[in-house]
Amino acid sequence: MLYPAIYGNDPLFPHYRDFQIVEKDDLVGKGVISFRAFEQGALIAKITGERTSDVRQHTLQIDSDTHLFDIWFSGYFLHSCDPNISLNMKEMTVTALKNIAPNSFLYMDYAETEDHLFRQFPCSCRASNCRGWISGRKELPVSQLHALSATIGTGGHY
Repeated sequence: MLYPAIYGNDPLFPHYRDFQIVEKDDLVGKGVISFRAFEQGALIAKITGERTSDVRQHTLQIDSDTHLFDIWFSGYFLHSCDPNISLNMKEMTVTALKNIAPNSFLYMDYAETEDHLFRQFPCSCRASNCRGWISGRKELPVSQLHALSATIGTGGHY
C-alpha cells in the first residue's frame, strides 16, 4: 500500500502495483500515475491522511474547517479543467469521470474540493474549457483582485 501502516490496511487504499507518484515535468512537478485502466464511474481508491485545520500544499478540503494532508497519494493529484477523476471528500473516495488508460496521470479540478487554494497558479492543462488561472471556488483569481484593488485605490466604483 502507498499509505503507512498507521492508517490501517483498507483493501481500497491505493497499492504500489497500481499507482506511483512520479515527476511529470518541470512545469507541473509530481503527479500520480495509474498503471492500470479504469472505466468511467469506477471506484479508483479510498483516501486517507492527517486531518488539519491548515490549508497547505498537498491538502484537500474536507469541509470548511478541515483539510486532509495526504503526501502519499491524493495530495499529488494534478489539476486539469477537464479532469479524469472526481473526489468525494465525505466518503473519502476517488472515482473515474471518464475512461482512464494505463500509464495515465490522474487529474482533478482543484476547484471541486477547495474554497481557497494554498497558492493560485496559471493553468497549463490545454483543455478546451481551460480557465487559464486556477483558484479556489470561493476566491477571485489574483488578476481580478489586482484590478479590483486598483479600482478601489483610485476611488472608483466596483
